[in-house]
Order: sequence, then structure tokens, then C-alpha cells
Amino acid sequence: MNNRRNFIKSAIGVSAGILTAPHLSGNEFSPFSLPLAGRRQAPRIRFSVIGLNHGHIYGQVNTVIRGGGELVAFHAKEDDLAAAFTKSFPQARRVPTEAEILEDNSIQLVVSASIPNERAPLGIRVMEHGKDFMVDKPGITSLSQLASVRKVQKKTGRIYSILYSERIEHQATVKAGELVQAGAIGKVVQTIGMGPHRMNIPSRPAWFFDKKYYGGILCDIASHQFDQFLYFTGSTSAKILASQVANVHYPQYKEFEDFGDALVQGNRGSGYIRVDWFTPDGLNTWGDGRLTVLGTDGYIEIRKNVDIAGRNGGNHLFLVDQKSTRYIDCRDVELPYGRQLVDDIINRTQTAMTQEHCFLATELTLLAQKNATKMKTN
Repeated sequence: MNNRRNFIKSAIGVSAGILTAPHLSGNEFSPFSLPLAGRRQAPRIRFSVIGLNHGHIYGQVNTVIRGGGELVAFHAKEDDLAAAFTKSFPQARRVPTEAEILEDNSIQLVVSASIPNERAPLGIRVMEHGKDFMVDKPGITSLSQLASVRKVQKKTGRIYSILYSERIEHQATVKAGELVQAGAIGKVVQTIGMGPHRMNIPSRPAWFFDKKYYGGILCDIASHQFDQFLYFTGSTSAKILASQVANVHYPQYKEFEDFGDALVQGNRGSGYIRVDWFTPDGLNTWGDGRLTVLGTDGYIEIRKNVDIAGRNGGNHLFLVDQKSTRYIDCRDVELPYGRQLVDDIINRTQTAMTQEHCFLATELTLLAQKNATKMKTN
């Protein structure tokens, strides 16, 4: 008990009070943009990239480099995406076919942010070639894809990791995990995860508006929130109690969904999830993402991207317990996922994310999407 109290005290000690985070303007903020110079591991594995269709690929690559990966090659069909990627990562040579990467025995990991419905088939090819796979969310867009991925992963023993960046590459959420595990708010009862986003239509490719490519709003955005629900409640099984989706504001895109929510019950807690594409232009970032973790002795609230009360930047964590209300500065929190993933590749362990957690978060997401009620909007 004393060790737990000491950890909590040290975790919030110098961080308590009103502190400011470094300024990051408007849409520039992302957990990937946080400077972590000096914490980068020396190269321990070689990795390559296949698929550049979402901008998250830059964060994914930086995460692996930070953890000890050497980027050696990439494959992309699109010349414009390839040119931009080469500008950021000139050390990586562009290869004309994915086979050149898959058949290179010196490459241990393939990273991808391809079009969402192409990710699982690619991951299967990667694993069948004896390599590990780390993919942007949603890493799988249908239950049939999930069944195939599970089968091949079990057969090959390779790693299929989905980068749920809102938790594992976000300093305030990592800190919240430390506090919860130390017992700072008692037993977790419920999580509430909000994932609002700005549309910014001119920046979106055609596949963004077609459900057969992105899987639906719950499949896409809410995968983050299902991951956080499982992690913070510690649930190892769960069921969807209710879910709904809608296209409220964009009738010109028949296969698009701009709102979705879900209620989930796990064996160690419950969760509510809401995601949307309604972030107004008046907000100085792409979305006011929030996470609330309710415990028996207190609660934690995270404002991921913006504090509308006025503090600059993101990663705002508020801890309320039986004694006080505190603001915790998370600027110096280590993001361990990249290092742990490289460790797992080398040691064949599951420290970054267990395979069952990865697949269960995906399964819940896909079930919520498949069984969602169409919300009436008239």
C-alpha cells in the first residue's frame, strides 16, 4: 500500500498545478509530433513500408525508428505520395513491387497505412512471408478478414499489431494508464471515449467517402475508443449492448457516415463511445478528443488535443480523487510502444500489445459496426 501511495505521489508531484504544454498550432498537433530526441534506440531491426494512403504512416515510421528500427525501403503505387514520403525519409529507397520487400529476408517488419480494406490482405501476405506487421487503424475492416488474419497469425506465429495511436502514442493517455495501474482512482468502473474529427473535405481522397473501403465510422474512428475501453477496464471479454450510425449532414456522399456511438459491457467494466465528423472550424485543432476513466475513488479526464480553457497544445490530464483536483503535465512521459514492439520482434514476446487484445478490440469494433442501428435524422 505504501509503495502504491509513493508511486502516485511521485507521478503527480512536480506535475501538479497549472502548467503549460509547448505550443502547437491548430491542425498541426498529433501525438506523433512530440519531440523525443535523446530517447531514440540504436537500430536493432530492419523494416520497410508498403502503402502510404493515410498520413498516419509518418507517425508509424517515426515510432519504429524511435524504438530501434532502421527504415530501408518502401513501396507505393502513387507517385505524389512517394515523393512526399521520400522527402521526409530520404534513407528509404523506393522499390517497384511489394514482392521486393516481402522476399527480402533481411527485413523483419513491414509497416503500412494503405487503403483500409487492403490492410488485412497485405498483413496476411506479410505474415506468410515470415515477417511481422504493424498497421494503422482500422487494421481490419470486416469479420471475415478478422477470421482470416487470426488463422494466419496463429499458424505463422508472427506479430499483427494495430497502432491505436490515441492510447499508445499519446503521452497523457500513457500517464493515465500508469496512474490507473497504481490505483490512483480505485477500481475502474467505466470509460467514456469521444472521438470528434474535422471533415476538411478538400483533403480527403475518394475512398474516404465509400464505406466498402473504410468500413464505416465505428470501424474506423471508434477502434481507438474500443482499444482504450479494454485497456483501462482490464476487460478480457466484452459484448456490444447497443450501437448506431448515421449520415446526418453529407447526403451527397451516399456511403459515408458522420456519426456513431456504442455502449459496451466488459467482464471488468463498461464503456460508452461516441465518434463524429462535426468538429467546427472555430476550434484550433482537428478534434476535441476526450477520455474519461471513472473509478471507485476518483476519475481521470484527458483532453487529448486542446484545452478549451486556454492552455496551449495537447496532452492535458486532470486527476480528481478524494483529496483534490490536479492538472498533470505529461510532456516528459516516455512513449514505450516503439521500443516494446522492436523488443517483441527480437524476443518473440508480447509486451507492446498482446495479440488477443489487438484482435478483441478489432472484433468489438466490427461487431458494433455490423449490428449498428441506422439512426433517424429527420
